[in-house]
Amino acid sequence: MPNYAYTAVDKAGKKIKSTMEADNESLVLQHLRTEALQVLELKETKKKSGSKVAKGKMKPKALVIFSRQFATMIDAGIPILRCLDILVGQTKDPILKPTLENVRTDVKGGLTLNEAMAKHPIVFNKLYLNMIRAAELGGILDIILDRLSGFLEYENEVKSTIKSAMMYPVLVLCFSQIMLLVLFSFVLPKFKDIFTGMDVKLPAMTAMLFSIGDFMQKFWWVIILLVVAFIFGLKMWGKTPVGRYKLDFLKLKFPIVGELALKMSVARFCRTFGTLINSGVPMIRSLEIVGETLGNEVLAEAIAKTRISIREGQKLSAPLAASGLFPSMVTHMIDVGEESGRLSEMLVKVGDFYDSEVAATVKGLTSMIEPMLIMFLGAVVGFIAISVMKPIFKIFKSVSK
Repeated sequence: MPNYAYTAVDKAGKKIKSTMEADNESLVLQHLRTEALQVLELKETKKKSGSKVAKGKMKPKALVIFSRQFATMIDAGIPILRCLDILVGQTKDPILKPTLENVRTDVKGGLTLNEAMAKHPIVFNKLYLNMIRAAELGGILDIILDRLSGFLEYENEVKSTIKSAMMYPVLVLCFSQIMLLVLFSFVLPKFKDIFTGMDVKLPAMTAMLFSIGDFMQKFWWVIILLVVAFIFGLKMWGKTPVGRYKLDFLKLKFPIVGELALKMSVARFCRTFGTLINSGVPMIRSLEIVGETLGNEVLAEAIAKTRISIREGQKLSAPLAASGLFPSMVTHMIDVGEESGRLSEMLVKVGDFYDSEVAATVKGLTSMIEPMLIMFLGAVVGFIAISVMKPIFKIFKSVSK
């Protein structure tokens, strides 16, 4: 499609220079007239080799702010293109800003907002795109954007809560590993030299401790290499269909942690599914999007089977209950929601309940992990202290005799 550069003047007399893709000049002129712009210059230019796309990871908060501001401006009656112009100027995020510039250019070229956003799947996922599509069809873009911002904001808060709760245990664990490395690599060898110089027969406990220290001193690089190789191998295996499925299954069945992973997945399923249905996205399409955004192959397979069952005329709750993955409370609440015609409302309530369950489980886990780490460190330090003190007591006894 040809690319046209134009210079135009708006109602306020402000000069605007931009580009637009269109099949011919007439379409460009027609589009500019609908925007109440007076064209001063219009010419075909060479199409740029590529759009500006920044590499990296976008902050979730940036998308929340964008959605909230976009909803407010649409609700105020500002045209979409003008909204995008303002948002491009206000956005500071290095990933979102060039993306919005490309979206603005595509919308000027005649694409719908959903079509323009669909070119940037890294920024706008399928959930976002389908809700925007439903909003454009229903003419409720401001309402859907407000729901999206609320949904994204709440999900971001849940993730932040879990991260902050796990921060202290992770720091304690890392510190303990560094402390043990220092003890085995620098402190224990000094004691070994002292005992060797005094020709003391070491107890089995102490000899084993010094052997571990010698191994860590000589082959510390082997330990690091093995850890890195294990993590890399696990990641590569996790990228294969079989490996990913088995790892996701293990996440759900692992003691204690599996229960937390399941609650988080159920909460996200209910919250996302409820938001999509409430926004007017059809049930089958909503289930497809939810399965892709859950991030667990085992649950995605169960949801795919649910879609097939619904096409065959079954209720939503029956195949979910048959999968054995979803708690009975969830399936019963969904069943009640289907019968009462308030499915989206019921799903949101279940999602809120499981979000509170996730917060309580995380709090319980962190309160349990902290004393366990302290007990572990105490046991290790105690073992090292006893192993070192036994030969010293032996030396004192020999000297006293």
